[in-house]
Amino acid sequence: MIKRRAMISTAAMALAAIGMVAISAPARADVKSGVDAWSRGEYKKAVENWRPLAIAGDADAQFNLGQAYKLGRGVPVDLALAEEWYRKAAFQGHLQAEDSYGLTLFQNNKRDEAVRWLERSAGRGEPRAQLVLGTMFFNGDAVKKDWVRAYALVTRAAASGLPQGGQTLGQMDQYIPADVRQQGIALARDYEAAAERPRDVPEVAGQGSSGLRGTELPASTFAEGGEARPALNATKAPTKPIKPPVVAKAPAPAITPAQVAPAVPRPVSGKGWRVQFGAFRDEGNARGLWQQLQAKVGGMNALQPIYARVGTLTKLQAGPLASSADAAQLCRAVSAKAPGTPCVPVAP
Repeated sequence: MIKRRAMISTAAMALAAIGMVAISAPARADVKSGVDAWSRGEYKKAVENWRPLAIAGDADAQFNLGQAYKLGRGVPVDLALAEEWYRKAAFQGHLQAEDSYGLTLFQNNKRDEAVRWLERSAGRGEPRAQLVLGTMFFNGDAVKKDWVRAYALVTRAAASGLPQGGQTLGQMDQYIPADVRQQGIALARDYEAAAERPRDVPEVAGQGSSGLRGTELPASTFAEGGEARPALNATKAPTKPIKPPVVAKAPAPAITPAQVAPAVPRPVSGKGWRVQFGAFRDEGNARGLWQQLQAKVGGMNALQPIYARVGTLTKLQAGPLASSADAAQLCRAVSAKAPGTPCVPVAP
């Protein structure tokens, strides 16, 4: 029997988002001084401001030092030290440190330790954690293989606008049976309802919530070229342990929405996949949103708006589309041109 093989790649680590935690007024002022220096490009001065606070136990300062060591700004790149500072802040309940800690554990090949932190982040709706954890469940990498959870997590990552999410979802479509994909989509809706999404993603703690200027984030990347990736059997799930991927050492340049926005896929005739943009008590609001999307997202005019009545609610959907990959592509296009608009693939 000839076996076709395809590649599913896990995401390398983009640097995480940040939030403020309660700290004393003097410490807050010093953290802010470091943030001001960081925003001016004075990275060494920022690190000098944060280091004594981090040693004293301030979670924001600890997280910020982790960012500095991860990016190599003001200090040499050192993923081991980045991991350690993220760990200290994460164990104090710093949510963005939890996100970065799980991703860095994965990058540092500590998959078993990474799982619980990735699960916490994915549960809050963090798309990079959803993508990494989803591919782990697909491959059975440090977790028991679970294609329903894998498909659900990567569906959410794709719907958030993460470009690699849609790419990986399209690859999974080649191997996961239709009934399992439908179970995954149903679970994705549950994840969507339960998610507590972070709204503000500056580069170091103390930016967004203090009104300070945010700085540019490097984008998530995949292993590329000849680097090892997990390979999947096209006819059945692999039974032997899969060699972990080698993660790209340097972050890719920042990608703007205009660069990653895909084209709106062409509709198909008959029944097909849809995407849903929300449910409204007033049908006029659903129609108003459709008009806004037509104006903002080129190519939306080719799709058919569907106003599905469910009890007292009107669900705004669009389609029909040929596949779940096309649905995810449409969600990415909408996320790029109309940020903040919910978009969830709906199976036929």
